[in-house]
Amino acid sequence: MKSPIAVVVLAAGAGTRMKSALPKVLHPLANRPMVRHVLANAEALKPARIVGVIAPGAKDVAAAFAPYPTVVQTKPLGTGHAAKAALGALKGHAGPVLVVFGDAPLVTTETLKRLVTACAREKAAVGVLGFVAEDPTPYGRLVVQRGVLERIVESKDANEIERAITFSNSGVMCLDGRLIASLLGAIGNDNVKREFYLTDVVGIARAAGHKAIAVEGPETEFQGINSRAELAMAERALQQRLRAAAMTAGVTMTDPDTVWLSADTRIANDVTIGPNVRFGPGVTVASDVQIKAFCDIEGARIGRGAIIGPFARIRPGSEVADDVHIGNFVELKATKMGKGAKANHLAYLGDADIGARSNIGAGTIAVNYDGFGKWRTVVADDVFVGSNSSLVAPVKVGKGANVTAGSVVTEDVPADAVAFGRARQVTKKGRAGPLRAKLKARAAAAKRTKKK
Repeated sequence: MKSPIAVVVLAAGAGTRMKSALPKVLHPLANRPMVRHVLANAEALKPARIVGVIAPGAKDVAAAFAPYPTVVQTKPLGTGHAAKAALGALKGHAGPVLVVFGDAPLVTTETLKRLVTACAREKAAVGVLGFVAEDPTPYGRLVVQRGVLERIVESKDANEIERAITFSNSGVMCLDGRLIASLLGAIGNDNVKREFYLTDVVGIARAAGHKAIAVEGPETEFQGINSRAELAMAERALQQRLRAAAMTAGVTMTDPDTVWLSADTRIANDVTIGPNVRFGPGVTVASDVQIKAFCDIEGARIGRGAIIGPFARIRPGSEVADDVHIGNFVELKATKMGKGAKANHLAYLGDADIGARSNIGAGTIAVNYDGFGKWRTVVADDVFVGSNSSLVAPVKVGKGANVTAGSVVTEDVPADAVAFGRARQVTKKGRAGPLRAKLKARAAAAKRTKKK
């Protein structure tokens, strides 16, 4: 690991089995394009260079690689041809070159590092990551003799003895940067598909007297993603990894298999998460938070000691301060809740600023949209908003004010004021009986008409 590393990410595959207009490497896992997982794992190695190899016209894929450069594989002529396309971007690099795949997001930094370290220790020109496959049938076999990787045999070309080998090729390689141009340049296309196979470099290196090695990694990291079903399997595997990491860091999950995390979810220790909770992108949760069952949180920050849910939805742009309570069927959208504020039941607070210790009653709505624009509602500290109130933005409610239940507030409320915004109640004594009779007769008449 003393020499600087370069990483080449092959991402020019068509991914036709995905049946999608979206390039395969951009399909998300844990709400992040799978190629960004590959790049994150590579970045952790602190490489001197990262280069992506993409298909012609793949502007969206190039954008996903930013700020790293990409080169174009002009024709789909195999993995060896794709690796050759990166040689210009590697000019002058003499250290190890890792060749990884944009559709292999589960390969960890630790496994990549073990490959590079082993190549340096063994002075190998070529290193290959392999795994012992439960069912090796679809994979190329790694033929190792006395610790040396002699060749890679494709499954369809393997003889009876070679088919019995379970040590399989992952495709991930480490090549000596001083030899990479000559190794890749010697790959031919004398095969049925007339393609240039990267696996041929093993035989080429051995024929030239160079050493090749194979390093074993866990099979779970080399799961291929070529279909929607395999994408779902990879999602499940990645979610299990993310949940395990969170629990190791001090997070309690009462039913881990039902908690869904994003790759960038950040949860502090001593957080308790109930069942069926989803974290979208951009969520940060401070310590001592309780998130109860069936909550959906995305693009938000949750402060220390907050209690969320059950059945709460917190949408992007929201900030929940320390000790806030967000209860059942409460939705926040681009809303800031001040320290100790509460909205415990059945409320929609969109584009609002709710002050510290303010209480938002059940059924309250911050009416933020007038059909043309979105407007903010500002509620100061220590305000009481009664149940079933509508705050029609843009509107401000001053510190310590009291908005009575059932009010529709359309004008600013001064500090310490009481605001009424509802129709006056009318009571008619003794009229309930005649009203019931009238309603009963109407219902009976409607029923007779329906039977006719």
